[in-house]
Amino acid sequence: MAAPTTHSETATIVSPDDGPTRTSSSSKEEKPAPDEQHHHTHHHGHHHSEAPTHPPARVPSNQLARASSHDPNRADISFPFETTDMSRGGFTDEYRTATRTGFVPANLALRPIPSHLSAVPSALRDPEKAKLGDVKLVTWLENDPEDPRNWKNSYRWYITAVVAMDVVAVAFASAVVTGDFDGMEEYFGVGEVVIALSVSLMVAGFGVGPLAWSPLSETYGRRPIWIIPTFIYILFNIPCAVATNIQTLLICRFFAGFFASAPLTLAGGTISDIWDNNERGFAVALFAAAPYGGPVLGPIVGGFVGETVGWRWIFWVNMIFAFCVFLFILTIPETYAPVLLRKRAIRLREETGDPNITTEQEMFKASFSQMIIETTFRPFQMLATEPILLLMSLYISLIYGLLYAFFFSFPVVFGPGGYNWNDGLVGLTFLSVIIGLLCALTVTPRIEKNYLQRAAAKGGHADPEDRLVGMMIGCWFIPVAMFIFGWTSPPYVMPGGGNWVGPCIAGLPFGFGMVILYFSANAYLIDAFPGYVASALAAKTVIRSGSGAAMPLFITAMYHNLGNGWAASVWGFISLAMIPIPFLFYRYGRSIRARSKRAVA
Repeated sequence: MAAPTTHSETATIVSPDDGPTRTSSSSKEEKPAPDEQHHHTHHHGHHHSEAPTHPPARVPSNQLARASSHDPNRADISFPFETTDMSRGGFTDEYRTATRTGFVPANLALRPIPSHLSAVPSALRDPEKAKLGDVKLVTWLENDPEDPRNWKNSYRWYITAVVAMDVVAVAFASAVVTGDFDGMEEYFGVGEVVIALSVSLMVAGFGVGPLAWSPLSETYGRRPIWIIPTFIYILFNIPCAVATNIQTLLICRFFAGFFASAPLTLAGGTISDIWDNNERGFAVALFAAAPYGGPVLGPIVGGFVGETVGWRWIFWVNMIFAFCVFLFILTIPETYAPVLLRKRAIRLREETGDPNITTEQEMFKASFSQMIIETTFRPFQMLATEPILLLMSLYISLIYGLLYAFFFSFPVVFGPGGYNWNDGLVGLTFLSVIIGLLCALTVTPRIEKNYLQRAAAKGGHADPEDRLVGMMIGCWFIPVAMFIFGWTSPPYVMPGGGNWVGPCIAGLPFGFGMVILYFSANAYLIDAFPGYVASALAAKTVIRSGSGAAMPLFITAMYHNLGNGWAASVWGFISLAMIPIPFLFYRYGRSIRARSKRAVA
């Protein structure tokens, strides 16, 4: 029997994070309804096909209706990396495939982790000892109405919009307080560096929180982690709004960031859950832009609120905004395939009395110590041993840090001592960044189309380095933005007439390059480490949040001491030094991956 043909997936996330692939629903023969299929499975069982004699094992084509876009070597964000013992069970496409019976034989579905030096899982080395022969892993049925990827397009777009808006809402909260720093400094009697901690600590919470929310979502599903932490985050706005001392404000801002990081953790995976790879182009673009667009909106709103009704109302307005979005979050159903299929497996075991019906996550459940290693130690181990991950994380962290630096450098240029604008008008200057971001949203689908063309030219399987095209385009815009901002600001170009356009318009190339870079760099990490996606993205998140938290603490002093031109130029030159990274990886990435233990071959 011929093995199924391997093809490249037709799109990936971001984020963008890669996810499940819906199988084709077309077939020459009439298929029974889902309920009838369950009934048939319960009474007639599953007919096993002859297993291949060498790993990685593949499910025979008569058992499995693969999508033409499916590539088993690509990352699957629906896979529960942190709660599955992959050293015993390995990897599986169980959560992203559909079968006519709703089951896949375990001995045919399991395969080694897709990496250059992947060991054969212990269960495959000795299938008899692992008792794989009779085990049936639960999959989606063909045209399964419970599969989130089969829901109506309008409903999936609704979920996508709610998810993106929640990311915008929590990211908005991190920077909205910059709208009235003067008022808070005066009330609490502290300096600008201490007040800047109200931003830094919340961003630090963004980096720490995912270490908890990621494994919890794999265990309990996405829906409870969408709801519970978000509600707690909303409550932490209350002590911030009524704080009578700086300690209360700063502590509560950190915990607000910790709980608000849940939407940032879950958004990419939720989009992967509901959109097939060849459908999610624009959804991925929204995901890539939301974490960066949200903070930019903060000073625009916070400036006018703080100027008119005071800094406490900044927190009340933020709370109202977050609660309104939370009401829509309550309507999001569970979308995480491993949890949905686990519930189905439990139900089928009760209905049939067959203990061999299970999921890989149940069969090879990771111990608590393994989850701790996966979430806290492996990301940093990979940073120390994987140059691709380290340099890409540093590049992403530079862009993220510069975004938060803008929240403090723009007031230096446009506020007192510069153009002498009030907080509301200073906030409006960030509209240029939003315009750049919106321009990027029109370009990311073109970059995705270019990637698909490259994949088709290579027989349907693109290299991870093909993801770097976007970075090679976007990398030039960041230094250009910094040099424009620095050398069109006072005292080099004095205030008067339309001179404000110079430093203001610098936000446009920055916003454009920021989204393009993140979109491509994130996709490259996912494609380069398909078997260790969770650890790679966790490492990137920690480094990125660390940079975003550090920048506010010294940027104002840097601009005052070096002057606007040279302060911005320092970051411009650092950005220039980063430009060779995507080009070098495009040229030498394959050979670097060949020497890596965890990157795909």
